[in-house]
Amino acid sequence: MVKLLSFYQGRDSKKPSGGYRARPYKVKRKALGGGPPTNTALSDTEVRRIIRVLGGNTKVKAVAVQYANLYIPSERKAVKVRIVRIVETPANRELAKRQVIVKGAIIETERGRAVVTSRPGQDGIVNAVLIEK
Repeated sequence: MVKLLSFYQGRDSKKPSGGYRARPYKVKRKALGGGPPTNTALSDTEVRRIIRVLGGNTKVKAVAVQYANLYIPSERKAVKVRIVRIVETPANRELAKRQVIVKGAIIETERGRAVVTSRPGQDGIVNAVLIEK
């Protein structure tokens, strides 16, 4: 059994603007707790993790992926393609170096370059749109 860490994502330390008095301190709520980043990696196998979240719901996290659902605007259809490599990640250059797939990343597929439109660490799947020149 793997024990996951909890990351508080509330905004207690934010300075109030406009000069008004600060609100009283709020209790840290379980709903505001997050977890460590999934860091979805490009791999030759598909690995997904099912996590229990607030309210007893479940969330599927993609840990390692090999394929993406690629939407081709000119043909108006989606196909399943293999991801060759991660070209660039505008959010963080280091993620592209470590071959981590996040939303907004530009990936090289069998059909050409595409931009990732889903959040693999949250959605459990890689959806992308082909970049047509």
